[in-house]
Amino acid sequence: MAFTFMFLLCLGLSTRSRIPVLTGALPKPTIKAEPGTLVYKGMQVFISCKGISDAWKYLLYIQKFEYTQPLHTQTSTNHGEKAVFHISSVGKHDGGQYSCCYETTAGWSVHSDKLELVVTGFFDNKPILSALPRPMVTSGESVTLKCFSQKEYDKFIVIKEGKQKHSMIMKSQKTYVGQFQALFSVGPVTPNSSGTFKCYGYYKASPQIWSEPSDHLDIYVSGSPGTIGLFQNMSKAKTASETKDHTVENLIRMGMAGLVIIILGILLFEACHNHTQDYHAPGELKIQK
Repeated sequence: MAFTFMFLLCLGLSTRSRIPVLTGALPKPTIKAEPGTLVYKGMQVFISCKGISDAWKYLLYIQKFEYTQPLHTQTSTNHGEKAVFHISSVGKHDGGQYSCCYETTAGWSVHSDKLELVVTGFFDNKPILSALPRPMVTSGESVTLKCFSQKEYDKFIVIKEGKQKHSMIMKSQKTYVGQFQALFSVGPVTPNSSGTFKCYGYYKASPQIWSEPSDHLDIYVSGSPGTIGLFQNMSKAKTASETKDHTVENLIRMGMAGLVIIILGILLFEACHNHTQDYHAPGELKIQK
């Protein structure tokens, strides 16, 4: 319904300007966000709409989940195949679904595909992410990612960082201790399952406004290059630690041995000194008159 509304709005603008509309005759524009579609509050964001070189006007729309029509429209009068819209400090009101269209002398284009811009860093309580039974697993095993918080979020989402971001979403469940959590089962895992994960909480009324991210959690699967490097580093660290321990032990032993020699030397000296005194004492008695 929302897509139809926006398309009719573009159609209406063209009709008022008395420019014929050729539905489907113009290439569909592409929309892109930089630095990405998952951004932290306060960051600046650039949303580009790419059409054709004959375009003389671009329109950018944002649609919120809870509304059935665009909240506002931005207009760019740049001539050329692309227009860039700048958000200097992204906030709650900027999270949503974006689309764009452009106008030429032939009329208005259809809308681009939707781009979902998610803004994170809100709410007081950030979730905690942990791995069960442990974050280091063997290929073929399963691991459960537990995302929980004291705050009653409607849903939790787990994101795997990287070139291809993967996400898992689950409803929040209240535990007997009063926490709210979601358990994400992953497996059987492969070396490609290794990576860095974070989780967020959000409310279904505003699905593009997320909490502060949890601390990152690294999952290692045996057989992956990262795991091999980790094990090698751990082995090197362990070897270095053991070598250091042995060196300290040897120094302590050498010090103890030196102390024993010194004590024995002192005892030997005192014994010799006492013996000398005992030997001369009778002679001194014989010469007395």
